[in-house]
Formats: sequence, C-alpha cells, structure tokens
Amino acid sequence: MTQHIRTTCGLPVSKDPTILYEDNAACITQIKEGYIKSDRTKHIPPKFFSFTQELEKNKDVDVQYVRSSENAADLFTKALPTTVFRKLIHNIGMRRLRDF
Repeated sequence: MTQHIRTTCGLPVSKDPTILYEDNAACITQIKEGYIKSDRTKHIPPKFFSFTQELEKNKDVDVQYVRSSENAADLFTKALPTTVFRKLIHNIGMRRLRDF
C-alpha cells in the first residue's frame, strides 16, 4: 500500500520490505510459520495465515520483535503511565515548541 501511495505521489519507490514491529511473539510465529491451530485462532480462516506467511516469504514484509516498553504504537492505543508516555513521545521525535 505504501509503495502504491509513493508511486502515485511521484516519490521514489523502495524495494526494501515493509518493516512490521510486533510485541507479540505468538503473532510473529504465526506470520513466519503459518497457521497454528489454537482456541484463540479457531475463528480465523487458515487462508489469512497463508497470505501473511506468503508476504513474509516473498520479503514484502519483515516482521521484527520490539519490546512492549519500546513499542511506540502504544501511544495511540493504550493509556500509559506518564513516564512511559513521555519516553515514547521523545522516541518518536515529538517536542513542545517551548523546548526549542
């Protein structure tokens, strides 16, 4: 999707895989190894697992583990303690104008 947007906007397209940062080891295992039947995945059709596994094998995506304490996406999805919130805000480069 990002490559389509870049092409449409006239930006150079990178052949590097899209990096997905994931803090769930079971999710990474399922993407890399395919369908793993369990009580939590029984409602998901196996074809979806083969699609993500194919993307990973074709090097369209690169799934990398990131510790939960370093996961910047948590800023947008969870209520965080103030110290963790400030650390993640700093990590993604957000600053207050008065800090400059």
